Amino acid sequence: MLAIRLPSEIEMRLEALAKATGRTKTYYAREAILEHLEDLEDIYLAEQTLERLRSGDEVTHSLDDVERELGLAN
Repeated sequence: MLAIRLPSEIEMRLEALAKATGRTKTYYAREAILEHLEDLEDIYLAEQTLERLRSGDEVTHSLDDVERELGLAN
């Protein structure tokens, strides 16, 4: 269960969309969350990785190094 407060303008837009399409406001709120949740998770993971890189806790490897290690270098 989730309860959220929306600005009145957004609430009115959501209600208008629901009425125009015969769907519920909950349907559209759920769709919006599902549509953007993966992006938000990716952003969080990227920020965490960037922080580890900046602090020196994350190691990077160049493509040339990886190719050499795997015997793929020309």
